[in-house]
Amino acid sequence: MNYRMRIAALPAEINAAAWDELLARQSRPTPFLKHAFLSALTATGCASDDTGWAPRFITLWRDGADADAAPMAETASESSEGGDEHTVSSSEAPPGPNERLVAAAPLYLKSHSYGEYVFDWAWANAYEQHGQEYYPKLLCAVPFTPVTGARLLAEDDTARFALAQVLIAFAKQSGLSSLHILYPTEHEANMLDEAGMMARTAVQFHWLNAGYTSFDDFLATLNQKKRKNIKAERRRVAEAGVTFRRVRGEDATPEDWRFFNRCYRHTYREHHSTPYLNLAFFESIAATMPENLLLVIAEKEGRPVASSLLVYDKSIGGDVASEEPRGTLYGRYWGAIEHIDCLHFETAYYQPLSFCIDEGIAVFEGGAQGEHKMARGFLPTVTRSAHWLAHPSFSDAVAHFLARETAGIGNYVDELREHNPFRKAD
Repeated sequence: MNYRMRIAALPAEINAAAWDELLARQSRPTPFLKHAFLSALTATGCASDDTGWAPRFITLWRDGADADAAPMAETASESSEGGDEHTVSSSEAPPGPNERLVAAAPLYLKSHSYGEYVFDWAWANAYEQHGQEYYPKLLCAVPFTPVTGARLLAEDDTARFALAQVLIAFAKQSGLSSLHILYPTEHEANMLDEAGMMARTAVQFHWLNAGYTSFDDFLATLNQKKRKNIKAERRRVAEAGVTFRRVRGEDATPEDWRFFNRCYRHTYREHHSTPYLNLAFFESIAATMPENLLLVIAEKEGRPVASSLLVYDKSIGGDVASEEPRGTLYGRYWGAIEHIDCLHFETAYYQPLSFCIDEGIAVFEGGAQGEHKMARGFLPTVTRSAHWLAHPSFSDAVAHFLARETAGIGNYVDELREHNPFRKAD
């Protein structure tokens, strides 16, 4: 296969329709990889050169006269060493009328490790202590978004593996310390391992919809203690006089978004931190992808007091013709301007769970970390990342660390699953 590589300094340099068409062909697309989402991050200054997220999007192109793209394969094709041969040439010229986009990855030149949720601060410190420069580094990820999904967008696995090799070659030629690919799918992670990157695992907590007909139906599957605690938490919120509005993106008003942004910024301020996103970003995605957005707004005595933002896609996974739950809801941000006991649990967990049940959504991903989510019906799920370090000695040291860490993660997940919150079968 012959590919031409191009590097885009801005997502806007890549045709939006071509990018989204490629994304739609992946086995696990997410709304966070949409061209509109990535463009909004850059255009509003949230992920840009100034904030240490300099876009270097990698794209591979083929001549449109080539044979039509093959259907997506389930297993990785052989590498060029023993199977399909491919060559990659670099081009600074814009794509020609006969070229088509066949692979792409959201790559960033990072000057820090903030906003990633896969922690490599210890690696950076070790580099510094030995007089080595860790930053800048290359990162393939969605900024500020710890969500598993396609990272190596490609028309087939031949192009996907070529893209993986191009990313590693680009890191080597750039003379940078490292390349990191965060939250890829399991299939992509296996392919990256085959390409020579080091595998890393972590844990998130996801809620699975077993075809529940109501929130009470879900509660009935939990053990007595967990069920009693959730009912008590919901009762405290109701007794405080709080009601809720679920506002779909299409129906959200500018005032709704301004209030959410106020809540979002207040949460960061309470944690003595600086928010990654701004009102312009939220307004941008509200205008370009409202079908994927949900605001939960808590009100007391007619005034809003808290809000959470969720992103969803009902088309992901499952059989379209089936009545089984399908799609995923992603919990992103929450905030409150008034303290009310248990309000966080209701706004960020129980209202979204009710939305999943009402809409027949299969999975609710509550975000990074949070073992406390298990008490609310979430179960441990393994997430993945892939890493390449240029320095041989540091690479060997990290490889040994990851082997120990992976074994520990496996034991941790096994232990968590033994103490799941659901009733034991009779």
